[in-house]
Amino acid sequence: MFSRFDYVDAARSAGAAFVELVRGVDEPETRLRHTPGWTVADCVGHVACAPSRYLDLARGKGTWAACATDVPDLNAKQIANLATRDVTLLTDRLLDDLDTLLDTVCHFGACVPMMDFDGDTRIRSDAALGILIGEFVVHGHDIAHVIGAPWEVDPEVAALIARGRHQILPAWVDDASCEHHTATYDIRLRGCSERFVYEFTDGHLEIDPDQPRAADVHISADPAVALFASYGRMSPTWAMLTGRAFAWGPRPWLATSLSRRFVPA
Repeated sequence: MFSRFDYVDAARSAGAAFVELVRGVDEPETRLRHTPGWTVADCVGHVACAPSRYLDLARGKGTWAACATDVPDLNAKQIANLATRDVTLLTDRLLDDLDTLLDTVCHFGACVPMMDFDGDTRIRSDAALGILIGEFVVHGHDIAHVIGAPWEVDPEVAALIARGRHQILPAWVDDASCEHHTATYDIRLRGCSERFVYEFTDGHLEIDPDQPRAADVHISADPAVALFASYGRMSPTWAMLTGRAFAWGPRPWLATSLSRRFVPA
């Protein structure tokens, strides 16, 4: 299991890596592939707003989307109301707000506060940093892809993101694609000790149940591939064909459709 300080250290490093990447972009109005309609500047603005938003939510303030499908509208309003589109100013804000957020998390007492979050969920304020790290890493990938820059993901960081995101993932289930879906997925991330179970029962998801059913499909995947596939940035079929992921069990074909069981992130 991860401690709050694992999350804090990873968030600080991921935030710094994101800032270093985007400050090297020559054309901030370059459009991104995986977020239709967004430019690099839009993406940086969205990410720069995240630490202060998380801090507000941890303090019992702020706003969140009642449904996962409402998140794009919330993001659009956020970008439309940016005070600046200057990447340097935006990243200055990101680093300052991130320092404040991480200092706050470090000083939580033994009873970690819960906070409201998108999808009308209640989550731990420290493990919420896993979702924030996902913002840095996934949107860093989006930007690195269009500017041709390298972007590496540490396996343990991918595991932190997965654990943080598991708090909200049941609220991200896509009702249409999961209607009557019953199956158990055993998922293992290569190169780290992380392993978890997704158990769908008639379209409802439970993660790491106490007494899981026998797995319908076992999946072994490179952590970065698993991360980007779960965010819709990478094709699971491509991952299987290139050996970056492997599936076996009674229903191995389920592996390639797992990411489509959720509302796009």
